[in-house]
This record gives sequence, C-alpha cells and structure tokens, in this order.
Amino acid sequence: MISGPHKSKSDLKLIGTPMRKIEGLDKSTGRAVYTDDIVLPGMLHGKILRSPHPHARIVSIDVSEAEKLEGVHAVITGGDIPTKYGIIPWTADEYPLCTDRVRYIGDGVAAVAAMDEDLAIRALELIRVEYEELPAFLDPYESLAADGSTPYVHEPRKEGGNGNVTKQVQLEFGEVDELMAESDVIVEGKYFFEGSTHTPIEPHCAIGLWDGVGKLTVWSATQVPHYLHRELARVLELDPARVRVLQPLVGGAFGGKSEPFDLEFCVAKLSMLAARPVKILYTREEVFYAHRGRHPFHMKYQMGCTKDGKLTSVNAELLLDGGAYASFGLVTTYYAGQLLCAPYSMPAYRFDSTRLYTNKPACGPKRGHGSVQPRFAFEIQIDKLSEKVGLDPFEFRRRNFIGSNTRTVNELRITSNGFLECLESVERASRWRRKFRRLPFGQGVGVAGSTYISGTNYPIYPNDMPQSGVQMQIDRSGRVSVFSGASEIGQGCDSMVAYVAAEELGVPLEYVRVLRGDTDFTPVDLGAYSSRVTFMLGNAAIDAASKLREMVQKAVAEEWEVEAKEVLLVGGMAMWASDTERQMPIREAFNLAESRFGTLGATGWYNTPKDVHGEYRGGTIGASPAYSFTAHVAEVEVDVETGVVEVEKIWIAHDCGRALNPVLVEGQMEGSAYMGFGEALMEEQIFKSSEQGRAGLHNAPSLLDYRIPTSLDTPELESLIVESIDPEGPYGAKEAGEGPLHPSIPAIANAIYDAIGVRVDRLPFSPPNMWRAIEGAREAGTLVKPSIPDGSQVVPGAPHAGTISSGS
Repeated sequence: MISGPHKSKSDLKLIGTPMRKIEGLDKSTGRAVYTDDIVLPGMLHGKILRSPHPHARIVSIDVSEAEKLEGVHAVITGGDIPTKYGIIPWTADEYPLCTDRVRYIGDGVAAVAAMDEDLAIRALELIRVEYEELPAFLDPYESLAADGSTPYVHEPRKEGGNGNVTKQVQLEFGEVDELMAESDVIVEGKYFFEGSTHTPIEPHCAIGLWDGVGKLTVWSATQVPHYLHRELARVLELDPARVRVLQPLVGGAFGGKSEPFDLEFCVAKLSMLAARPVKILYTREEVFYAHRGRHPFHMKYQMGCTKDGKLTSVNAELLLDGGAYASFGLVTTYYAGQLLCAPYSMPAYRFDSTRLYTNKPACGPKRGHGSVQPRFAFEIQIDKLSEKVGLDPFEFRRRNFIGSNTRTVNELRITSNGFLECLESVERASRWRRKFRRLPFGQGVGVAGSTYISGTNYPIYPNDMPQSGVQMQIDRSGRVSVFSGASEIGQGCDSMVAYVAAEELGVPLEYVRVLRGDTDFTPVDLGAYSSRVTFMLGNAAIDAASKLREMVQKAVAEEWEVEAKEVLLVGGMAMWASDTERQMPIREAFNLAESRFGTLGATGWYNTPKDVHGEYRGGTIGASPAYSFTAHVAEVEVDVETGVVEVEKIWIAHDCGRALNPVLVEGQMEGSAYMGFGEALMEEQIFKSSEQGRAGLHNAPSLLDYRIPTSLDTPELESLIVESIDPEGPYGAKEAGEGPLHPSIPAIANAIYDAIGVRVDRLPFSPPNMWRAIEGAREAGTLVKPSIPDGSQVVPGAPHAGTISSGS
C-alpha cells in the first residue's frame, strides 16, 4: 500500500488514548534481555586493538606472540577482511580492520578472541604494530586548503581533486542575488555548532556464531538489522540466505547505531576461525571513539526581508567537519541545506554545503540528523530580522508561514501543517506577551520553530521494494501475532504495531504478541532512522490488520446474515452495529473466520509516493511522505558575572499528525527537548590539538567528563500536542521522535538575547563561552536588555518599571 487509511476520532477505540509500552514492565524490572546479557555455550570474548595515532601508515603487524598465548583461539588483521564497507553504497570507505592506514585515534587494526576479556586484553598487548606517522588534519579549514603536499585523509576520487572532501553540494532556487539586493533589510551572521555524541546507556555489543556448515548468526545492538545483514553478507562474501541477524532490545541509540561497525564484522570473522561464538562489547571509551554523532558545523547566513517582514532571499555557506570516514555524510551534506525550506516560505534560496574529512572519529547521524545545526543559525537570523523590522518574533514567523498542501522553494511536498497551531500553543502557554522584552535584566524568553521528515522517501540502496512490511497471524485462542522487522530502540515501535493490531481486530492489548528483531522470520523493515518507523511500519501494520479484519467481518456477517460493514470488532467482542446486544466473543469470531477462509494470516506493506520532490540532482534527498512541525519557547536566567545560564522551562508544541499514544508522544517530545537543552548548554565532543600534545586524542571519553544533563539539571518541560491529521499517515500520524529537538537550541539562544542583549553564535552556551561573550559586550557597551515597545531599555541593576517577575 502507498498511503494511510483514515478513521474519524469517534471511530477509534484505543488509538489516541494513553496506553502502556508492551515491553515497559520487562525493562523496569530488569527482565529485558540486551545483547550483552546473552551468554552462549563455549562463548569467547573479543577485543580490538586500536590505533594510538590520528594518521599513520601501517608498516607491519606481528601477531605471532598473541597467537601463542594459551587461551587465544583466533587473531585477525585487516588482511583477513579486505573489503570496504559503508552505510551509503556510493561512499564505502572503511575496512572492518585497517589494511594500510589508520585515520583517527581509535581506528581498529587487529582483533583477538580469547577465553575471557582479560586474556583478550593481554593478547592485544602482545601484538606489535609498526607505524609511519603522517601529518594529521584536525581542522576542516585545513582539510579544505590541502594541496596534496602531505597525504590526504583519503585518496582523491578524481585526479587532481582534494581527497579531504567527502561531498560538496551547491543548489540554488529562485533569484537569490537579485532579491537579496532588493531587500529592505539584510542580516548576516557567522555561527558555529560544536559536535556532540549520543551517549546511549548501552554500549555497542555484538555476538557472532558460525555454525560450521555455512550459516552465520550475529546478535547486535544495532538500529539497522536489514542493512547490517546486507553488509555482513557482502563484506564476508557469504550467501545472504545463510546470514541471520538478531536484534535484542537496544538500550538507547539516537542515531549512533544506525550503520555497521567494526565489531560486527570482527565477531563474525573470529567465530568463523575459532568455530565458537564470540562476543565483543565496547568499552565506554570505544563508544566515544566509534562516535557517528553530530557534525561540527561552521555556518554563514545572509538573509533578507521586506520592511513588512516577508522573507525575500536566503544564502547559506556551510562547512561540515566529518571526521575520518563518510558514514552518512553524503546525506548530511544535503540535509544541511535541503531541510531548511519550511515552515517558512522563501522566494529564493541558495546553499553551498561542503563536508570535509579530518583525522578524528567519524561523524554521522544524531537525533535530527543534519538539520539541527542549520536550524540553530537560521532561527537566530529570523529573530534578528524580526527585530530589524520591529515585529514580534511570533508575528514574523506567522507572516512567513508556508501553509499546507504546498511545495517548498526546493520543491518538497508539504501535506498537513500544524505550525501555526504550534506557535499559538507555546505563545499562550508561556504567557509570551507578558514576558517578551518585559522581564528584568538577566531574564528572558525566546522562540524558535522547525520542521522534520517522517522518514526518507527512498531507501539507502536503490530498489522499488516496500520500505516496511508486516506479517500478522490470528490464533484460535484469540491471540494475534505480529511479525515485525522494525528496530525497537526504546521509541515504542513494538507497542505501536500492537496498538494497531488491537485497534483493527478488536482484541485486548494483552492478546497481541509482537515478534521482532530476527531477519530469519520477519519481513524487511529498513531500520530505526530518520523518524520513519511510525509512518511506514504503522501503515504496513494497518494494511495487514485490515485484511484480517475484513475476513473476520465477512465470516461473522454470513453467520448473522447481515452486511459485513455492520460487524464491529471492539473490546474483545464482535457485535452488530445496529444492535450491539447481538455479539460474540472475539475468539468465536476468529474461529468462524478460520473455518470460512482457512488459517488466518496476512501481510501488509508500505512504500512511499514518488511525486513528492523535484527532478534536479539531489532533489530526492530530504524528500519525505510527510513533515512534522514544531515550535518552542524557552525561558532563561543569565548570571552576567559568572556566565551561567539557567533554563527555567521549555514549552514544546509539536504537530505529530495524530498522537497514536499521547503518553509516548509526550515522552518523545520531552526527550528531544532535553537532548537539545543538553547540546545547548553542555555538550562538546572535542579533541586535543597539536599544540596541546597527543593531537586527535578525545578530550573527555567518559560519562564522568563528557557533560550531559542529569535530572537535577533538566528544566521543566511542558508538552503541547498539536494534531494536524496527515492524509497519508497511519490514522493521520507523523513523526515525533526527532523534530521536537530542533527548536530547543535557538529558542534558548534567542532567550539569552532577550535576557541580556548578547547574541550567542557558537555552542555550547557554557559558562566559559558565555563569560567571554558577556565580557565582549560589556567592553563594547552593549550589555543591555533589548528595547521594549516604548523604546526604553533595561540595563544591569535597573529593572524596567513595567517588568514582571518570571514566575508571574
């Protein structure tokens, strides 16, 4: 099926109501099984030897002493798995273990399997690697300026090219220069978004089992079992039908486990050699070096508008620090520009986006992949324009609202759009009009908006097959089994398909079993990334369940001699719509259907529409069947003596289409805002420079030193669900897992400006960074609260007579 069926709210019995997560009790009681909980008979433990250099040639590797160590069963190096891999087929540039060169501190060069972890670590110490150190590129501007006089991070793809450039995208829509020149107001700004990482509680873990007769089984804490299955088969040169990937429950991912990693190939190869199962569990330090988190972005924006506050032209230059490997970088380079064209209408837009390799851990997708960084800069620019033309930031955003059932300037199709309702919700809830520019000096409020995709319109590797599939089976007992290939990483996709089955087939939620995470018996779902699962898997589940429902309705209708459409399945019963006293238990209805049609089973599938984007090169990247919309207001207090920023509260309004389970939607909204808050105030994935010594070494690869907010640090969060009811989403639903992150950061930045009159253009807003910005403003005489409508100002120590307290 292509698009989602619809029922009115009055027709829905479970959907739209608060429900439990089906695996919640197992997780809260410790019964849930994660990859590292699995112990197989005879299992060995593996470890990976990692490079101490950011850039070096491998001259030689001697593993002979490690192989002699009693209890070591297998040792491998890059020559044992000499095939490159990568999540994007066109940019595969990694080996499971390095073959000729290491490109960051932490790059894997050898792996061992031994009786226990301590013995495996001892074996690593016996491996002798001779390196020839090479100059390292640690700054993207240095990478861009490289001329080949020293080795590039990777070999150039074409003769004379810069091997440090992963991808450059230059796209232009409309008459950018002409409309910019005609603008009444132009604002420019330079911004820097520091890199950050995912910090899931569960480290990466994998187990390989080679059965000795040609079948490989791999358990992995991955977000993408299907893509892992494909790459294992290709890299290890195995028949895909002989490869099985199982995904136990995943203890957090946020994009950090959405591609294959070295440990999955290593456990497979080591098991093949040792003829025993092999487990590798990353240390926390290895998780930080595996990374694939948020790219550092250097951004320049020039934006124009009319004196009435209508956007005219947007010009963006973006430089992305990609780290040592491509990862999702090709897509990131496009997303950096393509996903900025809503929720506001803009007549002309140009972006020049370049991703550079550096000798640091590879960056990749983190919650809100590719569009969180530019949204930070863009929403500050919007606030600058609104101030220049004398408009309230809410009014400026309303005047530029793109609307519903339209196209963006870069030709992406917009269907439902609840952004205006999001603005109204946070404006009202935050009491914006009583606070903006009216709180005492040091206190302020800020607003920001955003949009995000509900899944990518195309799979990572080109094909015309469904993006998601479900098999559903009804048992004579009344039980319903759902076979789902989707990746449960804590976001609730297993629960979502159970809700669909219970809604469509009228059974209690307790009657539904979700069987998932096994490529041997579940249909293909492409994975948990790009907020695709609810939209795509949800539609597939409805497709399968509705086929079964129709069979049951038809069988009961024949028994009662009524029309099939008059048979209701609800609350564990089948009943006649015209007289609900006429009913039978759902088990009897299922048995009638099985007698009439045979064993009850059905498949469902979903694929995306293909008319949702432009036909230019790159037009498919950023395309989605639907887009969510979000608005935030943040309230802050800034201490101008210490630079400490306290975020008091964030109001989050999110257009999720229809909230299938409001409790889970609110959890996603608050989790997203929490993560944005953490990146705004604390997080820095940074590395030592040459001047500091140990160039390329991670500055803080532990949860003790890498700062993320605790529950005590987290501000009050208030979720405001907006339901626009998308015409193609399952019951009208859209995404809610990533979009609500984007506005947190610029809303906080805009609130800081409202509080003290200082524009902060680089992350994080940590006390040292803030103190420097405040001292610069103090020296320039601009440490003054921005003007309120009567033109007066609030200066330090002199609250305006018309101000109110933040608690009012």
